[in-house]
Amino acid sequence: MRLWTIDASVAVKWFCPDKPDEAEIDKALLLLDLAMAGDVHFLQPPHWIAEVAGVLVRYHPVTADSNVQDMLLFDFCETIDHASVYRRAITLAKTIDHHLFDTLYHAVALEAGATFVTADARYYAKAAGLGGMALLANIAPHNGIPM
Repeated sequence: MRLWTIDASVAVKWFCPDKPDEAEIDKALLLLDLAMAGDVHFLQPPHWIAEVAGVLVRYHPVTADSNVQDMLLFDFCETIDHASVYRRAITLAKTIDHHLFDTLYHAVALEAGATFVTADARYYAKAAGLGGMALLANIAPHNGIPM
């Protein structure tokens, strides 16, 4: 089974398939389908649902509550909050001069041997050289494997 960490920039796309300014929705939905089929397990930082909820309440206030309730029931997501994750996230934030909430996703993946998938091209440009990550735009739609 593949282990991935997906950030809010990817998860939001699951609930916004009709939002015209959201790119790569098909690839985000592919990752969700793979997880629901049991081919992928997501390892997530503790704040991921709150971050997605914060975006959903702005984009789709009517359905935000039910979408978050659905996320809380996902059996293919596991929250990781070990001290080593926070240490690594702090180091990443200082190294690339970036917000800690973003580096927490990356730190989870690095600590757990997972692949961090993000749609945030700005973060990817700053952190790709540190390893353990893939840009959603580079996901191969035919097999869902990060390129």
